[in-house]
Amino acid sequence: MRKWSYMFAGTLLLIAIACALLQPRPAYAQVKVPTIGIDLKETDDPTDLVPAMKIIAMLTILSIAPAILLMMTSFTRILVILSFVRQALGTNSMPPNQVIVGLALFLTFFTMSPVIDAIKDKAYTPYSEKKISQEQAIDELIKPLRKFMLAQTHESDLETFFSITKQPRPKTVQDVSMTTLMPAFIVSELKTSFQIGFLIYIPFLVIDMVVSSVLMAMGMMMLPPTVVSLPFKLILFVLVDGWALIVTNIVKSFNL
Repeated sequence: MRKWSYMFAGTLLLIAIACALLQPRPAYAQVKVPTIGIDLKETDDPTDLVPAMKIIAMLTILSIAPAILLMMTSFTRILVILSFVRQALGTNSMPPNQVIVGLALFLTFFTMSPVIDAIKDKAYTPYSEKKISQEQAIDELIKPLRKFMLAQTHESDLETFFSITKQPRPKTVQDVSMTTLMPAFIVSELKTSFQIGFLIYIPFLVIDMVVSSVLMAMGMMMLPPTVVSLPFKLILFVLVDGWALIVTNIVKSFNL
């Protein structure tokens, strides 16, 4: 009897659950979600789109600002040279990447300080005081950067890009467009940094060759030469005050 009573109670419970599920549910009010956008049909005045276009342009500039910092300043040359120094020493992870990038960034501020001061005096300060318009501020901002880039760019690199685009040669360097000057400047920076990197490699390469020859003469061919040459390279680098020497020559390599 107890078994049948349990079965009967379970059946009633299932029937109650089924009835509850089959009952009609109340209709919920649909909430209209507001959308954010620009409705072109609500206005016929094109000037109403100007604020939105300015916001889009500002976001675009902010997104490419790091690339502008890297490509239009001395950062590229400094970072490549410091990376060559670390590889020539044979310490692949010392100094760490954060230290190398940080040193390159502060050296960039140091070498670009005349350009930054010119931009502040001729573009930012007059524009903040509403003495010049936005277009004039942009022109004054580009002039110091353009002068710096032209001083570091090789004529052969400019000729290369003129020949690629088949454009007529400008009469003066001031007529060179920024679309041609920027890639030519980057290529020139890479070329100069690789030339300096080659010169940095030579003394360390001599040490590696001498250590390798000594180990072969002693019959210790199974010992990697880099293990023995690393302390000698570090000692040489410390004795000649290598970091000060490298930083000094990096700064002097720029035509400021």
